[in-house]
Amino acid sequence: MFENLQEKLQRAFKNLRGQGTLTQENIQEALKEIRMALLEADVNFKVVKEFIDRVQAKAVGQEVMTALSPAQQIVKIVHDELVEVLGKDTAKLKFASQPPSVILMAGLQGSGKTTTSGKLAAWLKKGGHRPMLVSVDVYRPAARQQLKVVAEAIKANLYEGKVETSDTATVERLVKEARKEAINSGCNFLIVDTAGRLHIDDELMSEMQSLKKILNPQEILFVADAMTGQDAVRSADEFHKKLSITGVVLTKMDGDARGGAALSIRQVTGQPIKFIGVGEKYDALEPFHPDRIVGRILGMGDILTLVEKAQENVDQKKAQEFAQKALGGEGFSLEDFRDQLRQVKKLGSLQSVIKMLPSIGPFANMQKAADSVDESQITRVEAIINSMTAKERNHHEIINGSRRKRIARGSGTSVQEVNQLLRQYAQMRKMFKDMGKSSFSRKLAGMKLPGMMR
Repeated sequence: MFENLQEKLQRAFKNLRGQGTLTQENIQEALKEIRMALLEADVNFKVVKEFIDRVQAKAVGQEVMTALSPAQQIVKIVHDELVEVLGKDTAKLKFASQPPSVILMAGLQGSGKTTTSGKLAAWLKKGGHRPMLVSVDVYRPAARQQLKVVAEAIKANLYEGKVETSDTATVERLVKEARKEAINSGCNFLIVDTAGRLHIDDELMSEMQSLKKILNPQEILFVADAMTGQDAVRSADEFHKKLSITGVVLTKMDGDARGGAALSIRQVTGQPIKFIGVGEKYDALEPFHPDRIVGRILGMGDILTLVEKAQENVDQKKAQEFAQKALGGEGFSLEDFRDQLRQVKKLGSLQSVIKMLPSIGPFANMQKAADSVDESQITRVEAIINSMTAKERNHHEIINGSRRKRIARGSGTSVQEVNQLLRQYAQMRKMFKDMGKSSFSRKLAGMKLPGMMR
């Protein structure tokens, strides 16, 4: 979602390249472009003004470090200030001294509270916790049923309770019963999915304040749709004034929003962004790491998150075996290639993986090609390899004309697509073979990768 902002900031930095020193003149032009880039990204005007003032105070008259050019110096200053705006450290969830820890989910209708409640439960489960979900939205038709579907999908505990009337008294009874049930069933987190409104009103706030008083929650997380920009920031500020929220969850961060909400919401409310929703699946929730987000904004990529995804989803033993085969001279088979495609698919879409790489240097062309990636091509390649016999997958040289026709029919593709895959496979084998001839690659193939030494 930060592509436009990233592009405009890169342009501002580019104009400083070739300058010997930072002067009042060249810094003013860069700051003007940075200011416009932030405003066009829908960042709060007051936040932009304070940000530019701080960057200017640090940049003007500053002696350039011997190891850095003026452009690099400005990038460093902008990086440090953006991290300051977003919050230096990754905010963590608070725990109750006596379980369950209660998380009250707040927000307007349509912001994604129910789905986010499920994603948060799935994230907690992955961390070894036992969360329980409860919906107290007794007003919106099928709202409670929606959370039940989510809970079943992620195999999380759910307290349903009986609802006979749609009023605050019923809501208060439900949360009391849910907490008691969480204690009895050994759940250490209770996630309360509350009702939303199309706008902030006294009735909504009164009910939320009542829930806060009854539950004394460790966290009140405001769920905001990043696509709504400054509206999300204003709503978060209103909720904070009435409820004292402890953090924010930004949803739809994988969309084409301009990013202003992410850069404004902490400065306006004073509360940290704790999680971001990066997709529709229930595992598409990530802790918010300010430094990593700033890396994405400035085109530096987010290699740490990519490594974490790989460690969580990739079979590291298979990856090591593949590296040893590919670089060690033995060569990899089509079966090995298919297995690696399956591993890559576990990381998410190719677009999302590419966007975590730096947009500068050797990865620049990959970033430009990210939007034209055809995800269905991987599915077709896998179908072609699946249509081969085990012998064909391990001995590609026996695949003659008649076999290619059979493979094309079996995979629902054309002979041309089968031929194209075999050509690309041959080129990759040759490339890896050439790489394997270097002493560095031979050492790499024999190394244990990080996280494998267990």
